[in-house]
Amino acid sequence: MRTPDRSHPARRETAPPGAGDAAAVDGRVRRSRDRVLTTAFELLSESGVGGFTVDEVARRSGVAKTTVYRHWPSREALVIDAASRISAEQEIPDTGSFEADVTAILANLGYLLSTARWSSVVPSIVDVAERDPEFAGIHGEIQRGHAAPLKKVIERAVGAGAISAATDAATMVSALIGPLYYRRWFSREPIDERFIKAIVRNVIGSQQDTGDAGRDTRVLGESPMGPTEKGSPVPPETKGPESRERAGRGRAGRARG
Repeated sequence: MRTPDRSHPARRETAPPGAGDAAAVDGRVRRSRDRVLTTAFELLSESGVGGFTVDEVARRSGVAKTTVYRHWPSREALVIDAASRISAEQEIPDTGSFEADVTAILANLGYLLSTARWSSVVPSIVDVAERDPEFAGIHGEIQRGHAAPLKKVIERAVGAGAISAATDAATMVSALIGPLYYRRWFSREPIDERFIKAIVRNVIGSQQDTGDAGRDTRVLGESPMGPTEKGSPVPPETKGPESRERAGRGRAGRARG
């Protein structure tokens, strides 16, 4: 029986010195950052950008202010990082009906606008975005996130021939989402099912009307009152005043004769 060769014992792989300590430190740093960002977002939701302070974030999170500033050099940097967590990501429905897809997206967005914490932060971001390009970028990302599912179903509907290929998706999205924003941040009326269905019906209906506008569906020999045989007289009520008068005199003369 052959004995194993033990002249070269197997070497065990060992981690570099200090690797375990570094991993532990990285984990603590990550948890600390997450705690600060979560607290920062909660504070934004409560007081908006104007009432946001690093002192209050440090107090609530239990993370030292010096540590906070080590990761974020300024109050604005922390606000921007926290605000970037705002998201309204939605699944894209595929019900087989363009109108039903749009209705489902708006219903979900309406629910988020009414219940999600980020919806109370957006107005203060809009205010700061008027003067700060970085906040303007965050605001733009939020709006693009809201619009993305609608753009997708509009493109799909165009491809399927459900709506005109000339449809301006950006304009249609604005017409669909705009009323929800108005009710959430201006009139403060409820964003209910009846309201959403009315928006969808009006916007899709107007889009279909626009597609048909200017297209003369009559064929040769067809009057506005309905189809007639080619060469048959057009009813008098569709003619001009003088033609109707002459036709009336002619009928009167034939009656006397």
